[in-house]
Amino acid sequence: MNTQTETNTGDLKTAVRQAMGLLSAGEAGLAKEQAEEILRHYPDEINARFVVAAALRAQGHEKASTQQLLELVEQAPDFALAQQELGFAFAANGNLMAAIQAFQAAVKIQPELAASWKQMGELFLIDGDEDSAHEAFRQHLLASNEDPKLVRAVDLFRAGKLARAEQLCRDLLQNSPNNITAIRLLAEIAIKIGVYADAENLLARCLELAPDFRLARLNYANVLGKREKLEEALAQVDRLLEEDSNKPAYLAQRAAILVRMGDFERALPCYDYLLSHFPAQAKIVLSSGHALKTVGQLDKAIAAYRHAIELRPAFGDGYWSLANLKTFRFDDADINTMRAAIDHSSCSREDRFHLCFALGKALNDRKQFDEAFHFYQTGNRIKQKLEGYDADTTAAIARNIISVCDTALFEKHRGQGCPAPDPIFIVGLPRSGSTLLEQILASHSQVDGTKELVHILSFVRRLGGRRKKSEVSLYPGVLTDLPAEQLAELGQEYLQRTRIQRQSAPFFIDKMPNNFFHVGLISLILPNARIIDARRHPMASCFSGYTQLFARGQPFTYKLADVGRYYCDYVEVMNHWDAVLPGKVLRVQYEDMVSDTETQVRRMLDYCGLPFEESCMQFHQTERAVRTASSEQVRRPIYSEALEHWRNYEQHLHELKTSLAPLTGITNE
Repeated sequence: MNTQTETNTGDLKTAVRQAMGLLSAGEAGLAKEQAEEILRHYPDEINARFVVAAALRAQGHEKASTQQLLELVEQAPDFALAQQELGFAFAANGNLMAAIQAFQAAVKIQPELAASWKQMGELFLIDGDEDSAHEAFRQHLLASNEDPKLVRAVDLFRAGKLARAEQLCRDLLQNSPNNITAIRLLAEIAIKIGVYADAENLLARCLELAPDFRLARLNYANVLGKREKLEEALAQVDRLLEEDSNKPAYLAQRAAILVRMGDFERALPCYDYLLSHFPAQAKIVLSSGHALKTVGQLDKAIAAYRHAIELRPAFGDGYWSLANLKTFRFDDADINTMRAAIDHSSCSREDRFHLCFALGKALNDRKQFDEAFHFYQTGNRIKQKLEGYDADTTAAIARNIISVCDTALFEKHRGQGCPAPDPIFIVGLPRSGSTLLEQILASHSQVDGTKELVHILSFVRRLGGRRKKSEVSLYPGVLTDLPAEQLAELGQEYLQRTRIQRQSAPFFIDKMPNNFFHVGLISLILPNARIIDARRHPMASCFSGYTQLFARGQPFTYKLADVGRYYCDYVEVMNHWDAVLPGKVLRVQYEDMVSDTETQVRRMLDYCGLPFEESCMQFHQTERAVRTASSEQVRRPIYSEALEHWRNYEQHLHELKTSLAPLTGITNE
């Protein structure tokens, strides 16, 4: 090689390094000028082309940047930094899935690209995929850290060896108590095992040490939301938005928190902004549809669900969202499309079970009951495997509660707890009329409707003190020794935490059905609360639950034998409360409410100490957000068609009949 060629090569490398350095220093204009000068002499120099494209994005020319990067990665598909930069360009334009794919391509080539993992995690959060988001954030931890002990801790975490990972982090913090990476990993471990209180404290400490750590703040907001500290969560997201007002990850998180707060007036504009300023993403459109449905804008909700399906053909959640409107009817084209999607090899497991439940509903509406059951059964079998529900564990919990919560316990704590009469709890099984009862009561001028609040279940987890599934919960045994001060504090905390869900009425409703297990706890911490048991015929209740795809929290519904056993456990527990707390619970039978509405409405109002109001009889005219699967049904007058609907499927319900035979006397003969 001659001397002139060696000199030119050396000059080129130096020039490229200078351009890259200018780009890293934030001097996009100078970096672009340097790179363009290089390209005049060396038109195919890919690093210089990369600098130009990256500088264009930094200067706000996303479209030009994206086009150049697409050409660059087509020519050099293994250029990891170009793939990463393409991901940033797509993300800046709101092109969510394309951005994720570009970042995935980047880290496949170069796994240590921490920025790709971080941005990928934020994009997965926008898409509602929390599991993938947390995995990306863990990979970011791994890629952004060189401490071999922390790298080992992350590896142990990803291998599922949580106890060893936790101990390694704690060992590191003994020597370096301000190591924010170790603190953040400990928070990730706490999130993984569901100990959100620990995760909250750890992330708060992390932000004390590093207030500008945006990723930790985003995680902190997420954890606060899981703990139903919604005002605090919103404050954290708003702080992030002060620094970057248009970031989709923050806007999507803000909208989700506002929806959970019941503040749809502020949530819907967030979705509108995202959809008008960025290319529409199927899950964002779906979320906006859920918000529209909740406030009763059904035509707009249907349009949103249809749009989500257009954006992502064979989108199972989109079709199920239409089916879950209850009053919606699919046409022939919809049914044919769903059939084809289910049979296609590319259909994901999640899309398949959503489509199965949607097809079951579509065929049920057409009275094609045998084929409808086939799809319900197929969808339920997929969900059952995913949930891993154990009916024996539930039965053991019921027996333990009955054993501990005896008459002596309530005598011991008589006169304790928080005396406020504000809450009205509606308990029972899902799909047993609880939404109807809530809508009737919430139509009264002195009662606010809320939603299925998680606070009692959160107290149960806290009192149980269990950090691992293998550990034995202290609940309900711990109830026997709780001091009066703690009972009162729990009652006050419940009122404080639920304040955000209320308006100005003196009473409010908590309709979490699973609270039937915890009538004892409720009676100890809120002795003046009212409790209503929404009861429905066992076969009708259980079969309705079997045909409903729940977003979360009802894993027993996906097998006929399991839902039947659960109903029996429920009845046994409720009979126990009747025995040890006589008169505490008002039972309202759904069938009686349908046949003699006014009598049952007056019973409920008398029990709650409320005067009769005609608005409770005209409940279907009440305008309020209803956040359950029955939201459309309670906007219509009471109807009786569903009372015996299960008999259309009777020949398929042998397992359910067997489980419920002790209660119903119905046999398979």
